[in-house]
Amino acid sequence: MKVSIVIPCYNESETIRTIVDAVRAAPVEDQEIIVVDDFSKDGTRDILENEIKPLVSKIVYHEVNQGKGAALRTGFKSATGDVVIIQDADLEYDPQEYGKLLAPIKAGKADVVYGSRFAGGESHRVLYYWHSVGNKFLTFMSNMFTNLNLTDMETCYKVFSKPILDKLEVEENRFGFEPEITAKLAKMRDIRIYEVGISYSGRTYDEGKKIGWKDGVRAIWCIFKYNVLR
Repeated sequence: MKVSIVIPCYNESETIRTIVDAVRAAPVEDQEIIVVDDFSKDGTRDILENEIKPLVSKIVYHEVNQGKGAALRTGFKSATGDVVIIQDADLEYDPQEYGKLLAPIKAGKADVVYGSRFAGGESHRVLYYWHSVGNKFLTFMSNMFTNLNLTDMETCYKVFSKPILDKLEVEENRFGFEPEITAKLAKMRDIRIYEVGISYSGRTYDEGKKIGWKDGVRAIWCIFKYNVLR
């Protein structure tokens, strides 16, 4: 099974080489690594061009900063694997856990797998309380409209079988991608969604965390937009 790993990045010069090395060392034999740089200005592009280019399958450069959703849309179009995994360019999520994320799909049980930071007994860095409350609230709201029983709608780790992904159109350019894609998946007939517990090593804003309260407000709007207005 060929696995495409899509890595959207923006201003991740401190971590991009480390995460690419970690992805290459992940327990996946047939990898396709696609990095999408969303117009970084901190030297990330130089690292991609000078160090990382020979290590990955493809690098795509945006000439205008558009957001994570736009970078994923670009990466998905380039993916040729049987399965596609989203991997953030920071070090919050561990590629060594690809095995457990892929297991339900390999077993023929799932079409889509979410990696949950709030399910299971894996290790977690202790950080912002209100961030966790916000994530759980957004998941609760999303579940009310989708009738799914997810525990972590906002997770980075989402794994798609390629035939399912090909049916999805990503419209949101920023972090609204998460509720948008969840709403669209919920409307697909006979789709099988699984969730597995993952570890999480969150980072602080000083360490480069980008999502903020405005993204939370947008997520609420997206929950209504893609569940009710569509």
